Amino acid sequence: MSETAPLSAEEADQLARMRYRRALARKKRKEREAASEVKELNITAMMDMMTIILVFLLKSFASSSAAITASEDVRPPVSSTRATPKDTVAITITPKNIMVGDKEVVRLENGRIPANQLQGERLVLGLDAQLKKEVQKLKYIEERNPAAPFTHELSVIADKMVPYDLLLTVLYTAGVNELQNYRFIVLQRDAE
Repeated sequence: MSETAPLSAEEADQLARMRYRRALARKKRKEREAASEVKELNITAMMDMMTIILVFLLKSFASSSAAITASEDVRPPVSSTRATPKDTVAITITPKNIMVGDKEVVRLENGRIPANQLQGERLVLGLDAQLKKEVQKLKYIEERNPAAPFTHELSVIADKMVPYDLLLTVLYTAGVNELQNYRFIVLQRDAE
């Protein structure tokens, strides 16, 4: 067996300093590792973030206008109105057809309602059937949710070249189905 020679005072002091530096380096490394670990979640900051997102979404929802389907066939008249459209039952009248929402209910022939679609002088059968479904749905929603009352409102999107008689016939059919409050959708003229 080999024996180790006793260390001089200077060597022992140097060895003690080296051990102290290693211990200090180990301690600093452990502190850095501990600082990067997430020990607990800060719920206050997360609640602040969620509140901001909620306010943003509510604000953007409240300022959005009603969804109106645009069609290449429809060129609504231009107006300087400042009224904003509401989300209601929407009837679109083009030179080719009459639609409720996105669904075509009557195909026009030369800009007129076919005779087999008329009952009497003014009641349009296909339009009448679809409006009955829409009104039933709105009344069902009103029964289940008093905050969403049935307002009897109708949005009419009509091409500016639609004859008055056709418009009158569509409004008569809507009136028969309890939709008496009309709103005509127009393009807003740019502010000059």
